[in-house]
Formats: sequence, structure tokens, C-alpha cells
Amino acid sequence: MNSGCYTAIITPFLGETIDYPGFDRLVGFQIDNGITGILAAGTTGESPALSWEEHNGVIQFVSGRSKNHCLCIAGTGSNNTAEALDGSRHAVTAGVDALLLVDPYYNGPSSLEIRREYVAPIARAFPQSEIIPYIIPGRTGTQLLPEDLAILHRQFPNVATVKEATGNLDNMRRTRECCGPDFCILSGDDALTCDMMMDSRIAAGGVISVLSNIVPGTLAKLVELLKQQKQDEALMLKRALDPLFDLVTVKTTESTPFGNVVCRARNPLAVKTLMTILGLPSGGCRKPLGKMTQNGLNVVLNAARSVQQHNPELFQPIAKAFDVDIEERLNTPAIWADLVYEAY
Repeated sequence: MNSGCYTAIITPFLGETIDYPGFDRLVGFQIDNGITGILAAGTTGESPALSWEEHNGVIQFVSGRSKNHCLCIAGTGSNNTAEALDGSRHAVTAGVDALLLVDPYYNGPSSLEIRREYVAPIARAFPQSEIIPYIIPGRTGTQLLPEDLAILHRQFPNVATVKEATGNLDNMRRTRECCGPDFCILSGDDALTCDMMMDSRIAAGGVISVLSNIVPGTLAKLVELLKQQKQDEALMLKRALDPLFDLVTVKTTESTPFGNVVCRARNPLAVKTLMTILGLPSGGCRKPLGKMTQNGLNVVLNAARSVQQHNPELFQPIAKAFDVDIEERLNTPAIWADLVYEAY
């Protein structure tokens, strides 16, 4: 896979249906702002809440829309290998450039089993397609280890990239050590992209980004600066982005009749909330994801207002592409009325 900045694009909804006109605008926004590629039906796109018919439709749409503009990755992973094979077959037929395989969640196979019974059969079945294991143990409860990833890389030339979201820099260094200098490590954690690309023992090639749904051009520029070894400029840009990086998961303390509890608004809830505030056609999340608390919404608003105050140029592409007034949208409570629960 080419190094660069890839957008893990959200799936926009109108009620319980997919908003394809809105989707077209979102994909066009990414392409116009220089994204290297688009990931369709990833977990940011709420793939666990899509039927397989919808899943396949999203992949086919993004593959067609991005053709001759940028690369397309399809999220076809599952905790059922047969299901993942079927989804991968559809995606390959739709013309995607790569397949993203999240580690099988809940049923908890060992790394050995992930390698032999999941990634290897799919890599073998589709030798002309790039296969990208997606390692995110905090979500899946299991993990393909660097050693097994290296065995896959040795066995299958089409396993030459990984989306790394362990949050463990030592694990990433071990991946580089095992897989060699030509293997592509892509960050699966926006906030760690600079660390991963600047660390010579990791030497990541880019990011599959959540926040690029909002600031695609800025994320693409950040990756390009890092590739050019312009680290001081990259770190300045990262500081401008820092308030947004904190929105991938928003954690707040909420009061209940039985005492305080911690509420975690996990991706893509906060990002979709901000997209709606800013005027992008994101729609709400599909159940069981729902809405934010008022405290969570305040975190989102404060982050966006900080960016608008100190680096308003980051939101200007949205204003231009979607014909919105950013200041107005960040300061009009009526816009947010339906984005929060009235009480915990």
C-alpha cells in the first residue's frame, strides 16, 4: 500500500437509511482535499451496525466514486472467516485496491489462529489484492502479534501493510524489526501519527485517519511534512490539531441517582456530532450508538471553538465546500438541540 493519509470515512445516515447524496459530498470533499485513499465500511463507518447488503453497497459506492481519484480500501473483516471471505469477494469484484481485516472480535482467537484461520485464507484467496491486518486490541480483545504478521508477510506478498492501533510503541518497533524495512506501517491512531512517523524504529508511512473526515487537507499536509522530514513544521501543525485529536474518545463524569459514573463517547460519536455542528451531512449514529451527554457536547464545542479561535484556517475548507458560516454554527444552540440526551 502507498504511504500517505487515508480517510476512514464515516457512513452518513438519514434516519435508518444511508444518505447516499450526502455520502457523495463527503467523498468528494476528501478527494478535493488531497487524501491518498478512502477506507469504506471501516469501524468509523459503523460497519458493525450495517447489514451485509448495506456494507457491500457502501463499498461499491466508494470504490466507484473514488476511481481515478484516489485509492479505495474496503473494510471486510469479521469474527467469522467465511463471512469475511464473502465480503472480500464482493469488494474485490467492486474494484477496491485493498482489504482491511480487523482482528476477529469477541470470540478471541490466538495470534496463531488469526494468522492461520483468518488472514491467510483471505490472502490466499485474493492474491492480487493488498491485505491489511487491522490490529486494535482495545476494541477486539485479541491481537495479531508482530511475529505472526511477519510470517504472513513472508508467506504472502500481498500482506505488506498493517493498520497499527495498539497504542503500544514497543509493539510497533517489534513489527518493524520482524517485518523489515519495506513493510508499511500505517497509524490507526491520529494522535500517535507524529510519534510513529518520527521514530526511526517504527518509521510509519502514514495514517488511516478519523479526524480527516473533518480536516482532510490538514492531515494530508501533516503526513507529507513528516515524510519530508520537516519535523518542526509538522509538530506545529500537530499542536493546531491537538484539540481535535482528543475527540476520538470523549470521557466525562456524569451524575446519576446512584452516584457518579464515567461515560465514554467512543468513535465515531463525537466526530459525527462535530460534523453535524459544522454543517457536514453526517447524520446521527446507528443504534446502539446514540447521543452525547451535555458534558460531552461541551467538550466537543470547546475543542472546535479553540481551533476556530487559534487556527480558523483549518475549518475554512468546510465553510467553502458546504457553504456554511463556522462561527455561526459554533455559537447557535438551536443547531445542537437534538445532539444530546436531555438527562443521563
